[in-house]
Amino acid sequence: MDGIRSPDPEFLALVKQRVDTSPFHSWAGIKLLELGDGTADVYVDLQEHHLNPYGIVHGGMIASLADAAIGIAMRTRLDPAFVHVTAQLDLHYLGMVKAGRVIGRGRTVHLGSKMGYGEADIEDADGTLIARASATFIVLPPRDESPSPSGMPTD
Repeated sequence: MDGIRSPDPEFLALVKQRVDTSPFHSWAGIKLLELGDGTADVYVDLQEHHLNPYGIVHGGMIASLADAAIGIAMRTRLDPAFVHVTAQLDLHYLGMVKAGRVIGRGRTVHLGSKMGYGEADIEDADGTLIARASATFIVLPPRDESPSPSGMPTD
């Protein structure tokens, strides 16, 4: 089992539900805009707590939006039993935004049985490019149901 799948509407609905109920996404204000086969668009409507002391959206918020967009895009292609975690996130800030909606458009570029690579464009509500990101994710196989004495997954 390689963990890669083509999504069907039922699976995409499960991914959407997972995003909608995620404590992190809820706390950060990240919401799902669109979901497809290897793609995900997420957004945040900026609030005062998303801004840095200069009144510009905080770089960490942009990074979280990029990571979410890419990670969710990959999730649409992974078997539900598999887990993926960010190993590296590269982000290039190209502009700034102070208010309104910020959108992360994530896409899966490569997904294998052990790693994945994706990219995201971060745009303001008018479609102006604010940042561009790339990320590498580690793909982990399903955990053995009987943990080792250390509590770590067995190989």
